[in-house]
Amino acid sequence: MKKLAGTILLIVAFAGLGFAQDKMAPAKSPSVADSVKQMEKDWLAAEKAGDADKLAQILADDWVALGPDGKTVDKKDYVDSYKSGKAKMASSEVGPMTVKVMGNVAVVQGSDTEKSSYEGKDTSGKYVWTDVFEKSGGKWQVVRSQNAIVK
Repeated sequence: MKKLAGTILLIVAFAGLGFAQDKMAPAKSPSVADSVKQMEKDWLAAEKAGDADKLAQILADDWVALGPDGKTVDKKDYVDSYKSGKAKMASSEVGPMTVKVMGNVAVVQGSDTEKSSYEGKDTSGKYVWTDVFEKSGGKWQVVRSQNAIVK
């Protein structure tokens, strides 16, 4: 009986140690997919806030986007449009996103419904988009984008 009680005591002690280690283990870092999805949400929040500095952090220096009108825009012109107030985002609601990670590249496809304007012209609607992220110098940034408005 003493032997059985000792064995049970050891089992309980080791179980307690395992539980304590789980509690003390560092939190898992977010996956690449979770990180780039959060960056997409941060991007929309920066547009709404007119935060040109945050937009500049999210976009790589050589970022280029293809808009629904078929025209391209580079990082400087895009960031300047929010800095000057030409582009405005009153509200946005992010839809589902999918992410495909391939090493140092992640492709995000998603949608948002927004109330927005450019140079006073209403650009509101539902948009679908694809963004290509690249990890360089230890951080993820968007290098290419394309979006279309859903009619």
